[in-house]
Parts: sequence; structure tokens; C-alpha cells
Amino acid sequence: MRKWRTKSAVLAIIVVLVVSTTGFQALAQEQGQEEMTTADAMIADAVFVRPLGIVAMGVGTVIFVASLPFTASGGNIKAAFRELMAAPTVFTFNRPLGVVDN
Repeated sequence: MRKWRTKSAVLAIIVVLVVSTTGFQALAQEQGQEEMTTADAMIADAVFVRPLGIVAMGVGTVIFVASLPFTASGGNIKAAFRELMAAPTVFTFNRPLGVVDN
């Protein structure tokens, strides 16, 4: 009786592991297909989105410097830097051309 219970438990674990990994494989394939970009998306990104990112970097820098006395007194300089200066920089320069939703 104990052998039967052990074999059943082992079989159940194997089935769960196999089923769970196939689901992750399907998810990875879907994400891989979504990341393929077209020439139109790359052109729109290079002509419109990247220049807007550069403008956002400049505006964020100005706002960060203007709000620095208030953020310093509030103790959240790192958060303000991350949102106003680092995020637009990462969006503009650290993503593949044509991929906006990252």
C-alpha cells in the first residue's frame, strides 16, 4: 500500500512539472512574437518618440533642479532623480529601436 502511495505521489509531481513547463514555453513564445518590430515602428520611434524622449530629459532635468530644495527637505532626492531624470534617459537610450512598451 505504501509503495502505491509513493508511486502515485511521484507520478503526480512529474505530471505537475511537465504541465507547468509547457505553459511557460507557450508564454515565452507569445512574448517573443510580440517583440518583433516592423520598419514602420522603427521609423516612428526614431523620428518622433526618441526626440520626445530627449525633450522629456531636458524638461525633467529643469523640474528636478527647480524642485531640489523641496525634495532635499523631504528626503526623497533619489526618487525624484529616478523619475525625472533617469526614467526618461533609460526610455530614450536603453531600449531597442521600435519597442516602446518596455
